[in-house]
Parts: sequence; structure tokens; C-alpha cells
Amino acid sequence: MLRFDDEIPAPALPGREPRTPETVRAQVLGSIGGGLLSREPVHDIDVERESMPDTASRVRLEDKRVINGTADVNQLVPFKYRWAWDKYLAGCANHWMPQEISMQRDIELWKNPNGLTDDERLIVKRNLGFFVTADSLAANNIVLGTYRHITAPECRQYLLRQAFEEAIHTHAYQYITESLGLDEGEIFNAYHEIKSIKEKDDFLIPFINVLTDPNFRTGAPGADQQLLKSLIVFACIMEGLFFYVGFVQILAMGRQNKMTGSSEQYQYILRDESMHCSFGIDLINTIKLENPNLWTREFKAEIAALMKQGVELEYRYAEDTMPRGVLGLNAPMFKEYLRFIANRRCQQIGLEPLFDKADNPFPWMAEMIDLKKEKNFFETRVIEYQTGGALSWD
Repeated sequence: MLRFDDEIPAPALPGREPRTPETVRAQVLGSIGGGLLSREPVHDIDVERESMPDTASRVRLEDKRVINGTADVNQLVPFKYRWAWDKYLAGCANHWMPQEISMQRDIELWKNPNGLTDDERLIVKRNLGFFVTADSLAANNIVLGTYRHITAPECRQYLLRQAFEEAIHTHAYQYITESLGLDEGEIFNAYHEIKSIKEKDDFLIPFINVLTDPNFRTGAPGADQQLLKSLIVFACIMEGLFFYVGFVQILAMGRQNKMTGSSEQYQYILRDESMHCSFGIDLINTIKLENPNLWTREFKAEIAALMKQGVELEYRYAEDTMPRGVLGLNAPMFKEYLRFIANRRCQQIGLEPLFDKADNPFPWMAEMIDLKKEKNFFETRVIEYQTGGALSWD
């Protein structure tokens, strides 16, 4: 029987001599003492020296580019595109969820046969029919397309946040549809069945398909122009123009104390989309700055033509959703408004205005976007929704 103080020889390892307590002590002391007792290599106690890091492979600011960058996309810092990071932080601070907003008053109004006119009900259905698919297209465009071709990690960080916000918007339209007891098949298939909605989506889909094509690659001037064109259509026409007739219509209802829950959700969506549009424009202008060879006279003319086509498509949508005057609005008012918005988008990306003397017939829309921390219509919620420690009343 072994006793506690018995010496237990260590088993020999393949290719080594059997270890005994004496040889282990000699090897350790020899190693510590510079090898005076033993110059044999120590097999069982290896003291590894930490190697110096190779700093030559670290990301430098000058290596970062929005497209066709060669720097490691997994290294967020050092920041080069601080504007993208700031927009990401702003998006996180203004987080909201649809189910936080009460739909009770909307439900009561919708169920009341005399609550809304037929024209007002048409506006609500057409809005939901367009937006529920448009924000789904936007999310797919980001996740399956844009994100893949952007090589600046700060911009990618915002795109991830934007994709989540698009999901929230789709959730909001579904929440409104379900709350009002609408025919989901009718609403969710409107982009197939309603001509004015289908035309807008048919206009957008080819540009989305360019970016989502798994075989599409940037790096050549022609391909880079295709990417830039798709980004302009996405930010300036889809989010910066196509959404605005619907926003005006539903927010106008809220101003008249109608569909206040839906209107409040649209107001949050408008704030998100304004940030999406702002980010997209900054992204476009940065790509132009880093790749001036893409911004040719022919390319600018092509973009101007697309912008005019977008105005025409959105105006047809306004005519379809408002065959008669309603809510103090009419389709001709939207023609002026869309021209005003199109001029603004052109100027934001460095193009000349397309329409002479276009004015904004809805100045209150600017207040919706620009005023902060005001009470929202007839609710007690602050417009600029912020979470937790980010909330400031200053």
C-alpha cells in the first residue's frame, strides 16, 4: 500500500527518459539558474515568452474607404466616418416599438360607420398597402445587397441599425392592420393588385436586384456607378420621395384628431426615415468624394431623369389615393410638394434643381421633422422618443 509520503515516479512520455523527482528538480533549477545544473531542455515546464504584436497589420485611417476598401471590415475603430457612428448612436437613442402606442381610439373610430369617410378609409388602406411592402423591400435591400458592398465598418454599423428599424416599420403597419381588423390579404397584396403601388415597386425592384445579385461585384467604374445609382434611388427617391405623400396624408389625419395612434406611429417612422435619408445622402456624397471619376455629366443626367420619373410615379399615387379633395388636401397640392422635395434631394447630392419655383405647401411637415420634445397631437408622449439614460429634457 502506498503511503502519503511515498515518491511516485512520473510516467515516461514517448521519446523521453523516465522522470524522477530528482531529475525534475534539477531541470527546474537548471532552467532558473541559467542552466548551471542542467542544460537539458525542460520538456514539462515551458516558460513561453510573449511575442511582440505585429502592428503593421493594424487598420489605419487612410486605408478606410466606403467602397472597395482593403482595410479589415471587422475593425470598427479608429473612426474615419464619425458621421455614420453618430447616426447609429442617434438611432439607438430614439428606439421605439409599435405595441407601445395605443390603438384604442383608432379602433373605435374605424368601427364607427360615421367615423371616417370612404375617401379617408381609402387613404388608410392605400398607405398600408404601399408601406408594408416598401419597408420590407428596404430591409432586403440593406441586408442582402447594400451591406455586402460597403467596406467602412462605421457605415455597416448604421446599416445594421437601419435594417432593424425597417423591421420595426413593417411591424407597425402589420400592427395597425391587425388592430383595425383589415383584410390582411388585401393589404399585403396591394403591391401586386393596385396599379399606382405596383408601378412604384416595379420602378424600385431592378435597382434593388442589382445589389442583391450574388454575382455583382464593385471595383470597376461601371459597377461602381451601378452601385451609386442604386444608392441614390434607394435614399433619395424611395425613402426621400416615395414615402412623403403617405406621410402627409396620415399625419394630416392626426392633426384633425383622426387615427391618432396610427398617426403617432407614422411620426416615429418619419423621424427614422428622415435619418435613413440623411445617412444615405452622406454615404452617396462620401462615395462621390472618394471616387470623383464616377460623377460624370452623363451619369448626372441619368440621375436627373430618374428623379423626374420618381416625381411622376408618386404623383400618380397621390391621384389614386385622393381622387377627390379630402382632409384639406388634394392631388395638385402634392405635385407642388413633390417638386419641392425633388429639388431638395437633387441639391443635397450636388445636382441642379429640376423644377422652377417649387414651394412647400405643407410647412407643418418641416415642423414634424424638426421640432423636438413637443407633445404629439392629442397624446402625452414626447415626439423625440429616447430610451433610458439617453433621455434628455434640456
